Amino acid sequence: MSPRSRRAVLLGAATVSAALALTGAVTAQAAAANLSATFAQTSVWTGGYGAGYTIANHGDAPATGWTVEFDLPAGTSVSSSWSSVKTQAGQHYKFTNAGFNGTIKPGATANFGFNVAGSGLPAGCTVNGLPCAGGGPVTTTPTTTTATPPPTTTTTPPPAGDTVTVSTAAQLQAALANAAPGQAIKLAAGTYRGSFVTTKAGTAAKPITLSGPANAVLINDGPSGDAPDCPSPTAGWDSGYGLWLSGAPYWNLTGFTVQESKKGIVVDNSPHTTIDGVNVNHVDEEAVHFRRSSADSVLKNSTITSTGLVQPGYGEGVYLGSANSNWACHGNSGGVDRGDRIQVLDNHIGPFIAAEPIDVKEGTFNGVIRGNTFDGRGISGENSADSWIDVKGIGYTIENNTGTFSSPGTFANGYENHNTSTSPSFDNGCGNVWRGNKSDLGGVGAYAIKISSVSKCAANPNVVYASNTVTNATSGLTNIPVTP
Repeated sequence: MSPRSRRAVLLGAATVSAALALTGAVTAQAAAANLSATFAQTSVWTGGYGAGYTIANHGDAPATGWTVEFDLPAGTSVSSSWSSVKTQAGQHYKFTNAGFNGTIKPGATANFGFNVAGSGLPAGCTVNGLPCAGGGPVTTTPTTTTATPPPTTTTTPPPAGDTVTVSTAAQLQAALANAAPGQAIKLAAGTYRGSFVTTKAGTAAKPITLSGPANAVLINDGPSGDAPDCPSPTAGWDSGYGLWLSGAPYWNLTGFTVQESKKGIVVDNSPHTTIDGVNVNHVDEEAVHFRRSSADSVLKNSTITSTGLVQPGYGEGVYLGSANSNWACHGNSGGVDRGDRIQVLDNHIGPFIAAEPIDVKEGTFNGVIRGNTFDGRGISGENSADSWIDVKGIGYTIENNTGTFSSPGTFANGYENHNTSTSPSFDNGCGNVWRGNKSDLGGVGAYAIKISSVSKCAANPNVVYASNTVTNATSGLTNIPVTP
């Protein structure tokens, strides 16, 4: 669930240009919030698009709630939304803040998003009853004083590109809630126990960084509360995720540890996330999940062990995309979870990963899995988990990885592919390339690389190069012809 406390926003000092005693009563306007709401499309597909609004507070007092309203033309409708509460009357839509993002401090922003069926764009936008372009205060409170003329006041927004050092769970929650582009949040060594989630976006030029030493440990004792039908940050619900990025692109996560949580790190609708040198261990389900089209992200130099402690069949080390059975919730790109071009580089995954060390889901394209070490001890066999990698995606490069297996565990093949049928249809499990991988199957596994079907990928074949090697296999390198 969302952080329960907020980091105080530093306001610039009021400066008085003159202080001359005058007589008579004057009326001064109290500090007020001044909101704008800016629309942006985030993705476009045939028959629809994804979009959202950024609500910014240009005033000098916090806004304690917001409502954005607009109209869509006939034939266009909002099919799903997040980080807000939606109501509708005909073609008129109203979005009110969720419990976690209602307060917007001066200089800060809040966001919500939605998917649209149709091509029409919002019109007649208002925020708290005023035009979305801003320009007017939300509330004013007159006060009567017998004093000098009103002083000149300058309001300074939260600093961008600064460093915030945290040492308690409450401080971390506040820092995540108020993160700004270019900011660096630094964890002191220690244990942070709570719900840690952010919906704040960085930018390509100014990513947000969360870093700490390996002995800075995030733990979530959840879940608790009433879960929504589809996971999204919701007041009164703690997801149990160790760290959750939701609608928060351009984050760098570096160095710290996540453990003893339902899931480790979940990256939802947060493309361009880089996870570098983290340790995720002893989690109930999967360790790292790139979900809801978190494309162009990277996981590198990290260590993952001991997953699936409660749900072995869902205890993947790294999960790219979503099963098509979950696209109703997570298919935010034309009905598909398009976690494309994700790179998994130079990680140590295992032992005791209860499901696959890496599960590449259908509908994802053109990822790179390179230089990783897989220790297959402890693969459970549940939910068909019996290999280092299960590839249902399209066009992946899988190269220069090293995999081993020894008991305990269930192990069929080193790498497998499967051709899952989906709607919309893709060449799932096709067009993938294996090269330079070293496999020790421990005298148990059949093939280093097992291709489930050649005919289903005739137009976009999988390729296994002769640079792959295998030892201790019961059958051999692969079941298809090898490419020199």
